[in-house]
Amino acid sequence: MKTRKLAQYAAAAFFAAGAGAAGAQEVTLRVHHFLPPGSNAHANLITPWCDKIARESGNKLKCQIYPAMQLGGTPPQLFDQAKDGVADIVWTLPTYQAGRFTKAEVFELPFLTRNAENSSPALWEYVQKNALDEFKGTRLIFMHMHDGAVFHFGKVGPKTLEELKGLKVRTPSRLGSKMIEALGMVPVPMPAPQVPEAIAKGVVDGANIPWEVMTPFKLQEITKYHVEVPAGMAKPGNSIFAFAMNQAKYDSLPADLKKVIDANSGLETSKWAGRIFDQPEVQARKIAQERKNTFITITPAEYERWKKATDLVDDAWIKEAAAKGANGKALYDEAVSLLKKYANP
Repeated sequence: MKTRKLAQYAAAAFFAAGAGAAGAQEVTLRVHHFLPPGSNAHANLITPWCDKIARESGNKLKCQIYPAMQLGGTPPQLFDQAKDGVADIVWTLPTYQAGRFTKAEVFELPFLTRNAENSSPALWEYVQKNALDEFKGTRLIFMHMHDGAVFHFGKVGPKTLEELKGLKVRTPSRLGSKMIEALGMVPVPMPAPQVPEAIAKGVVDGANIPWEVMTPFKLQEITKYHVEVPAGMAKPGNSIFAFAMNQAKYDSLPADLKKVIDANSGLETSKWAGRIFDQPEVQARKIAQERKNTFITITPAEYERWKKATDLVDDAWIKEAAAKGANGKALYDEAVSLLKKYANP
């Protein structure tokens, strides 16, 4: 009897240990970002990615998503929250921190990108080769861009360089500020969540912002004029986005869960993210049309004037990159080459 009971205790201990080991394999990742739950990024990018890794890991990997900066801090602090382990993963616009991501920000130069599906894999390949040092402390899961930022104004509808002069315009980043300044406007840097109130209160006349982010902030109700470039032409501005994981957190995962993360990372995932960010433009524009807002497409000749006026921004970036020890001209040329490569797959 004593032997049988000892055997039963041993068996129970064995299965308890096994259950504990299985439980230890379950990981909940804290995912932090700055947009509301109704945003395209939350609903169509971050949530589906989290659902996919949960499914492919047999629910061993799960996400707890914190939108709208619910873990605290400000949007410019998100990258460091991932690097320092405040969050396990962040979705962020790195260049909210001006001057920190000099090599990667080349994709934010004016009149360079046309859409997100083509520019996002170009950005991924470029960063993997040239700028991983700027993201040290994190493991990049994917990177992407948006559909391209155009100009949205509250009470004015400028059509020429002369009519842009002196207008106060929100910009998301350092290079966006330089582009707006080169066009004769006054740049006012601020994260996207601050834009609706700033336009409504007249703090700024308008914003350089993509159609993709207009709808979650109901900006079609606040802006009345939308100034766009001719169809198929590169847009005035863009922003780089990173879905980045704390490196130590990734390193702590068992091999099978690392494999799931890796299978949902990289070039193809970046391309998928780009598609997600191109899709809302049609519906966002439709909302503005239904509100009888005014759409202005500048002429091809005016487009060339705007583009020429911003050439000095490219030149300045090349010099700044060189001052930090990089070959600015070579990096710029490589970015342009990669954009052409993925525009013609």
